[in-house]
Amino acid sequence: MFDLDPALDLRLERMMDVQPATLWRCWTEPDLLKQWFCPKPWQVTEAVVDLRPGGRFFTRMAGPLPDGSQADMPNEGCFLAVEPESRLVFTDALHAGWRPAAKPFMTAIVTFEPRDGGTFYTATALHNDTAARDKHEEMGFTEGWNTAADQMLELAQTL
Repeated sequence: MFDLDPALDLRLERMMDVQPATLWRCWTEPDLLKQWFCPKPWQVTEAVVDLRPGGRFFTRMAGPLPDGSQADMPNEGCFLAVEPESRLVFTDALHAGWRPAAKPFMTAIVTFEPRDGGTFYTATALHNDTAARDKHEEMGFTEGWNTAADQMLELAQTL
């Protein structure tokens, strides 16, 4: 594990009443990921999950902006670690095949720990400086990632 640095990192921790294998499916199967990954009314319109270190992790999100227009947000990344039903680590600092990205923003560590018949779910966003962390927080990390976790749990309970 690693030490959380409150000046650089943001974390969501939740106890969920589903098994790690089910949450793993929600994260790793593109058709499931598209159903929960961003807070509604936003949606994931495209997802690529090449589940291996160096593999591509890509999402395209679309949603309404305050001015009434529609946003189209591609998010290109690379898996760094894949530990089935336990841990996913990915970053936008690299593209698939370990190619460096022009504008890295964060590395994410998602863990699924069996606990009390369910899963202790942790999602951590690591940033390279306080400005990036603060920007992510201002973009709605806490509310957005909690809403997405609620959506994931709702979907997982149907699987």
